[in-house]
Amino acid sequence: MNLSQRLETVIESQTLAMTKLARELKEQGKDIISLSIGEPDFDTPENICEAATNAMNAGQTHYTPVAGTLELRNAICQKLKRDNYLDFTANEIIVSNGAKQSLWNAVLSIINPGDEVILPAPFWVSYPSMVTYAGGVSIQIEGRAENNYKVTAEQLSSHITDKTKLIMFSSPCNPSGSVMSYGELEAWVKVLEKHPNIFVLSDEIYEKINYVDRHYSIAEFPSMKGRVAVINGLSKGYAMTGWRIGYMAGPSDLVNACEKIQGLITSGSNSVAQAAGVEALNGNQDSVSEMKVIFEKRRNLMFDKLSEIEGLHNINPDGAFYHFPDVSHFLGKSYNGHIIGTSDELCLFILEVTGVSIVAGTAFGSPNCIRLSYATSEDLIIESVSRIAKALSLLN
Repeated sequence: MNLSQRLETVIESQTLAMTKLARELKEQGKDIISLSIGEPDFDTPENICEAATNAMNAGQTHYTPVAGTLELRNAICQKLKRDNYLDFTANEIIVSNGAKQSLWNAVLSIINPGDEVILPAPFWVSYPSMVTYAGGVSIQIEGRAENNYKVTAEQLSSHITDKTKLIMFSSPCNPSGSVMSYGELEAWVKVLEKHPNIFVLSDEIYEKINYVDRHYSIAEFPSMKGRVAVINGLSKGYAMTGWRIGYMAGPSDLVNACEKIQGLITSGSNSVAQAAGVEALNGNQDSVSEMKVIFEKRRNLMFDKLSEIEGLHNINPDGAFYHFPDVSHFLGKSYNGHIIGTSDELCLFILEVTGVSIVAGTAFGSPNCIRLSYATSEDLIIESVSRIAKALSLLN
């Protein structure tokens, strides 16, 4: 077939690519430990599953409004008020098939060809492809390790031009796990107050997995009213990855535009999953807190084990469920005469030698790093890091 040239603008997600490769190797009978996928290993809490069952029994199995059921949109408004001190109405909410679709909808609704989009790096792997697909230009700003991979207000200011239309970032960050403090967001806001035409997409999907403080959103600042769209969902905090429920809260004009796009592509999200989402947001939150406690224990365990590897530079993250160590020390070394020149090659080497699947930092805008998910058991964390240490010791 003579396929569309548009496909050339879309780069396959490296997290999904590595996860797919690991799954294929496992199906071939190989001993594989996957630390590449960003998915909680917990089952969805029982009360949420029960709500889905009740919805099916009540016949809630039909098409829903494109923007989502009113019940779920109201639950999202209540959640944003309760947890984030944000005031939104139901007509400022759109529910999508995961937060990824929410981001796609927003970028396609905002960006015109030639518009510049600032991406603080490291960033989630799909941001650049979204921008390119919409005809925009990605302006990447390096978040330095000495600042926990966070971009300062000074850096942000120096990269703004008359073509800057959008800033996209996540906090807690995938992949670094860094969390923007109130003071750091306030410093950003002071910069953005000088540029009232710049819009912000605040990706807060890891909100519930924060080990240092309450979650702060840039949408909380009064001067940013109408200039921020909050992207969130149920996948990470509620262990509901397969349910595919994400949402965006933002200005009604943007919500209406996203509804128009989504109506052409998927229409409304799964009806039963939306009913489950109401229970997730309105119901007992103990399971969310319990999962966070376990994640924090795993974070510390992996940090301790990684710290034993000489030459590996790592920072204990403040949120999400990833470690993002710098592997510069090992790049340029060789194994059996083959030089490992990039983090991509290092990840493939580790997979081949040890059966541990991880993701190169190249895809996240930080080519000297690798991302390891600790959303797995303590035993597998210990075993996987031991294998990685052994593989790295083979390089000379």
